[in-house]
Amino acid sequence: MENIVIIGSGPAGLTAAIYAARANLNPVVIDGMQPGGQLTQTTDVENYPGFENPVNGFELVNTMRKQAERVGTRFMMDVVTSCDLLASPKKLTLMMGGTLEARTVIIATGASARYLGLQAEQQLIGKGVSACATCDGSFFKGQRVAVVGGGDTAMEDALYLSRIAEHVTVIHRRDAFRASKIMSSRLLATPNIEVVWDTVVDDVLDVAKGEVTGLRLRNVKTNVITERAVQGLFVAIGHTPNTVPFAGQIEMDEEGYTVTQQTRTSVEGVFAAGDVQDRHFKQAVTAAGTGCAAALQAERYLAVT
Repeated sequence: MENIVIIGSGPAGLTAAIYAARANLNPVVIDGMQPGGQLTQTTDVENYPGFENPVNGFELVNTMRKQAERVGTRFMMDVVTSCDLLASPKKLTLMMGGTLEARTVIIATGASARYLGLQAEQQLIGKGVSACATCDGSFFKGQRVAVVGGGDTAMEDALYLSRIAEHVTVIHRRDAFRASKIMSSRLLATPNIEVVWDTVVDDVLDVAKGEVTGLRLRNVKTNVITERAVQGLFVAIGHTPNTVPFAGQIEMDEEGYTVTQQTRTSVEGVFAAGDVQDRHFKQAVTAAGTGCAAALQAERYLAVT
């Protein structure tokens, strides 16, 4: 039986592993479907403390992983498919077969950004296509960018980008935003933001050049096709927390995010860190912070049980 199993290997999971290993808890990290998490798809990270120059997202996560290994973390290339967190010890069923038993569990499975599902869009992620304006907006200073979405996240992203980019186009498939009135009004009053209503993105240009040069747009009412020159596309249609294996086991909100109190979940001995419980910030540094907190909470729990 393990003292602590950490599910997920992004900044939250790896930070939790570093703290748990240094506390002699001999942690096991289960990598998950995307080892390293979303950060591995980011080319340059400029806002992670401790790096004077931009650092490649994959390299940053790999450095965290090596640090975790150096202090004694063990890694499993596997995926948790189901679990019994109410049992004692907790039981985790793995995709490759078998189960793990653990006294404590830290869920750090993250959240997956929702994209439009276009082939070119997927090929250009990290090359002009992003789902995180605060992560990548600074790379588009003085350029023309587009934001897809109509909720508060899209409004926030567009307003943030308007302070950096020359011009921001907001593309929304309906004729009214579903965002709050105050956010919508603020956006509509911003001079360098233009809204294109009743429109969807049909294609992202230009895969052949390996960078975003424009968008092919389609009006959903008239089917008229137009093209718009932009250097960046920010998709702001939400995230999906990776919590399916834990359904019915721990408390979640209406969107599936894990509900926590200082990283503690509704089940004793089970903690959550990173984007799986963060529907607001979704930054590597905040994920790492909650990973630290979860490991410290787990250590305290183990000390008294």
